[in-house]
Amino acid sequence: MRITVAHSPDSDDAFMFAALALGRIDAGPYEFVHVLEDIETLNRKARDGVYEVTAFSIHAFAHLAGRYALLNQGASMGEGYGPRIVALADLPDLAGQRVATPGEWTSAHLALRLFAPRAVPVPMDFDRIFFAVRSGEVEAGVVIHEGQLTFAAEGFRLLADLGVWWRGETGLPLPLGGNGVRRDLGERVMADLARLLRESIAWGLSNREEALDHALRYGRGLTREQADRFVSMYVNERTLDYGEDGRRAVREFLDRAFRAGLVPHPVEPDFLGA
Repeated sequence: MRITVAHSPDSDDAFMFAALALGRIDAGPYEFVHVLEDIETLNRKARDGVYEVTAFSIHAFAHLAGRYALLNQGASMGEGYGPRIVALADLPDLAGQRVATPGEWTSAHLALRLFAPRAVPVPMDFDRIFFAVRSGEVEAGVVIHEGQLTFAAEGFRLLADLGVWWRGETGLPLPLGGNGVRRDLGERVMADLARLLRESIAWGLSNREEALDHALRYGRGLTREQADRFVSMYVNERTLDYGEDGRRAVREFLDRAFRAGLVPHPVEPDFLGA
């Protein structure tokens, strides 16, 4: 059975799926085809159920829960860190300020709206954000991916770390990304795919250097040390299992979004494979 696995071309996602991409674990009756696209494109395509297994933002899951089950494997969580709001100069208040975000359905966008409800979010491709701030198109930007590590070298100031804010608000990690499996595949196939994803993540954590070699192909200019640091931030034991506090964090994030009128309805995540 051919299964398309879609994920972002970021070093953490590449690390997570390395074992499946390199054929390092027994996939049984499944043949995996990997598609790499930016996270907002994946969010939008998941709306139409394009891929059997896909990464998506936890924010997007609020719109996708009828079509995809959220897996208990593959979490990207900010453990007291997360997307960072940066600018060229200090801004005392974001109210009324235009702030670039990496896509309307990203968790970074939702976290900004919860953190600064009077800011004016401006969704755009994540790789345009530094340019948009420099050019004056926006006053600030929420950076994700490697931008979280490189913003200072690019000449930007940190205004706020949304993971730090969320930890202070809730005492919980900030939910950012997850992986889902399409519900129409049926319970047996869904369970198999959950198990194989967990095995792939476990293989990467146990074979770090080979998995990191694979991930570096998608590091967008990161050094090996930077890529290793970035992978450590978002692929760890939490990625094998959200954990009780991680599952509570997802529910709290989505519940706050619903109460603020930012997602259409309450959502109860599956955490398939827990």
